[in-house]
Amino acid sequence: MSLAASASVEANLSSKPVSGVRARPFVRAVRQLLAVQTPPGPAIEHELGRVCALIDGGGWTDDRLQGTDHPVTRHLGAALSSVVKPARALAEELARLAPSLPWKYGYAPRQNDPDLGEQIAFAELLGPTAPLRSDVLCLGVTLIAPGTLYPPHRHPAIELYLVLSGTALWSAGGRSGLRPPGALVLHPSEVVHSMETRAEPLLALYSWTGADVRTTSRYT
Repeated sequence: MSLAASASVEANLSSKPVSGVRARPFVRAVRQLLAVQTPPGPAIEHELGRVCALIDGGGWTDDRLQGTDHPVTRHLGAALSSVVKPARALAEELARLAPSLPWKYGYAPRQNDPDLGEQIAFAELLGPTAPLRSDVLCLGVTLIAPGTLYPPHRHPAIELYLVLSGTALWSAGGRSGLRPPGALVLHPSEVVHSMETRAEPLLALYSWTGADVRTTSRYT
């Protein structure tokens, strides 16, 4: 994606929303991207297969996609401009939907970091309360500003991340490492995990599966 295109994304974030029906190409782009991934191990391979099967099952209920404003979207253009193949088609869909992405933070304010909610946000397009309704699968993107720690947290859902742009320090289950664009990261149910960005924003695709995809994350 060109710098001009990313600048256009930033300039049009407050434009009119699109309908939930038009969010379906995002899900198709996700499916196409997942189809060309090479899982680094059997656990990720199993979860990747489950996510793809749930996408193929369809059956989602449409609702209206209503965009929300969030301070972290000032980094969306830069993040999208850094996306490279094979994820560029998905980046183009995100750019198309940019004015109407439903950004949320959702955590209670933290006394030791009251501005954290301005540095992290999630746009979920498929899920129990998302524009495309599903009770068994969530799909969305996480955007984190540069120089930000997304503190240790946990949730019942099984989470699979695919890094789209930005290299950050990912920690889970007592192990940490830098994960570059293209990396697949699996967080089993209730495993404590965190991310910390460096000089660039982090944009990552996520999925939630498992017995409980409704209960939200909580800080530990």
